[in-house]
Amino acid sequence: MEPSLFDPITLPNGTILRNRLVKSAMSDTLGDGYGNPTPEQGRLYETWDRGGVAVSVIGEVQGDPRTIEHPGNLVLNPQADFGAFRALAQRGQANCAALWLQLGHAGALTPGWVGMPKGPSALDLDGLRCDALSLSEISALPDRFARTARLAYDCGFGGVQIHAAHGFLLSQFLSPLFNRRQDGYGGSAKNQMRLVIETVEAVRAGVPEGFPVAIKLNATDQITGGLTQDGALEVVAALDGRGLDLMEFSGGTYFPGAPASSDAVSRGPYFIDFAKMARQMTTVPLMATGGFKSRRQADAAIRSGAADLIGLARALVLDPALPTTWRTEGHDPLFPRFEEAFPGGVTARYTQRLEAIALGAETITGASLADAISALADRSEGQKQRYFKRLVQQAAFP
Repeated sequence: MEPSLFDPITLPNGTILRNRLVKSAMSDTLGDGYGNPTPEQGRLYETWDRGGVAVSVIGEVQGDPRTIEHPGNLVLNPQADFGAFRALAQRGQANCAALWLQLGHAGALTPGWVGMPKGPSALDLDGLRCDALSLSEISALPDRFARTARLAYDCGFGGVQIHAAHGFLLSQFLSPLFNRRQDGYGGSAKNQMRLVIETVEAVRAGVPEGFPVAIKLNATDQITGGLTQDGALEVVAALDGRGLDLMEFSGGTYFPGAPASSDAVSRGPYFIDFAKMARQMTTVPLMATGGFKSRRQADAAIRSGAADLIGLARALVLDPALPTTWRTEGHDPLFPRFEEAFPGGVTARYTQRLEAIALGAETITGASLADAISALADRSEGQKQRYFKRLVQQAAFP
């Protein structure tokens, strides 16, 4: 029989997920500015848990406070407030959803106020300047990811996802646009994917067998000089048999000036064709994320066998109880249309809606994209000041 959206699925390590709908990672930026979770963040993930998702993924959880992408990121390391992390894990999984942490590292996209960003190669481009990581710094990264994964397990989270997409560090190593090295970590496709493979193996070895380990990969960087579909399929094949429980496919990069997949004007879903090709390269369950706006689209992707799970982000911001809505034959979410053209404005608007859900508010203050950008800039500045004071001035690094 064809699987459906509301059939359970068993991951390779034996973990059973209650259905095929996943709240894909978003940078909710709701940390306290010191790297720790807040009660409001707990309410947000509790809301999605009650709404019926199988898994929620918390985006951009860093192991090193010097490699954040936003001052509202969570930082899980030995200096973290473990009580706050455990409270978040308990609250976000009280109704049988699993709450996973996305293990991140911004690399070349680390904000300059934290310090000079470092990536695979030194770059001096319009809007992006970074130094190159040394071989010793690179060799230390897999164990750092593994330690963060172990802390996630110890704090009671349901799994981890390694972030190797959207132009952040591991994605940078896979991308010829960022990776211009000519040593063991660059110069060939095999060398470019070496750090990703080493990180997957270290994380898998660092947590119990029953603890899910997933990865998020770009199907394409969607930018000239970046990772192509053919290159991404090579990565999928190389990761088969490495102990992964799920591969998620997305696309695009936060390289300055690059378009975001989430702001695409074309109709989704965006990466189903890639998932079909990847299916021939691996036995690992696959999740497609991006552009799903209706139950019909999501169910068709599952029934066709292209994907085993569906990743939803903005749809679950519009209707946090969407799995329940769809299960009861309710309506699809109504996606707003914006006539304004502010760079980053649509993302800011959805981020503002996340904050409203976290605060238990029914509406969003401010009617325009410009209002959303301004409000989030003010919040981010406050988080930045706290982050800078506690983690940078006091050098509170692991």
